[in-house]
Amino acid sequence: MHPIRRRIPDLYRVAGSLHTAPLPVGVGLGLMFERCVARATAVLGVVLLGATLFVPSIVRAQAYPDRLIKIVVPYSAGGAVDIVARIIGQPLAEALKQPVIVDNRPGASANIGMEAVAKATPDGYTLLMASNGIATNMALFPSLTFDGRRDFAPIAKIGYAPLVIVVPVSSPAKSLKDLIAMAKAEPGKLTYGSAGNGSSGHLAGELLKSTAKIDVLHIPYKGGAPAITDLLGERISFMPINPVEVLAHIRAGRLRALAVASDKRFPLLPDVPTAAEAGFAGYEASVWWGLLAPVKTPPTIVRQLNAETNKALANPAIANKLSELGVIVTPGTPDQFAAFIKAQTDLWSGVIKAVGIQPD
Repeated sequence: MHPIRRRIPDLYRVAGSLHTAPLPVGVGLGLMFERCVARATAVLGVVLLGATLFVPSIVRAQAYPDRLIKIVVPYSAGGAVDIVARIIGQPLAEALKQPVIVDNRPGASANIGMEAVAKATPDGYTLLMASNGIATNMALFPSLTFDGRRDFAPIAKIGYAPLVIVVPVSSPAKSLKDLIAMAKAEPGKLTYGSAGNGSSGHLAGELLKSTAKIDVLHIPYKGGAPAITDLLGERISFMPINPVEVLAHIRAGRLRALAVASDKRFPLLPDVPTAAEAGFAGYEASVWWGLLAPVKTPPTIVRQLNAETNKALANPAIANKLSELGVIVTPGTPDQFAAFIKAQTDLWSGVIKAVGIQPD
């Protein structure tokens, strides 16, 4: 029982004792009336005190949101995660009738921004636009002060983009089967590039090695751009990469897309087969985005944000903006998003530990 409730009977007894001593003989009715009024006033005060103690929390819950909402992006402005956050933030602001801003907090492989949200007040006013790092960084950085599954409340998955395996247009590999055959013919000769150790491209490359049972060498770069430059210059053999980063090169005929790492074809590259169609079922790797809140955020707020996010994703204007970015929209429930994060964490943690990947 709430401590104030336990004290209310005592307060009533105090109020009831006010001016209740026997009146001396000869005291007029006027005085008796004044004392009755005083007693009634004291009791009413106790009732009002109780009301003021219990009502505000209800009012606050019903009033959400009543001020600015912040979406923390743990990367620099201009990247895919930042753009997705800004696309989603606009319809959320309109629906919730409060400003929604993006707060970029890059650094430490996204750990700075993620930690800030994990330790924020769980009131629905600080959210995280999460991506792959929430599922991989626990294995990459064992000394983190937060847990990707324990310290966050999943709100809604926004969508994903399957990685695509690309080679220089001069490569003799015309299909994924050709690339695998080349790798098996000369173990250790082929190289693949990525944006760095522990990046989505690196993990996808290691997953391909284990799935196809090939021996290829990983070349880490300081970001995707220099890796793509070396791929175009034929200094590395292939790359698993976010298709949007190389779409222009593919369409211009400078790079050849061999397969997408998904069970469905990628809408922006409809002629490129899936890994399953190429004979490597189960090889799936993607970049993805979703909204999280600090753990212990009230379930009513989580459900409200989930509903409004799904409404935004159903809006053709918003869906088209995301599609142009290469995002395949995947609305769903908080529980479905939680299950997805768990599956991703289990998959990539296994790859990281098996290979012994160390971050840059």
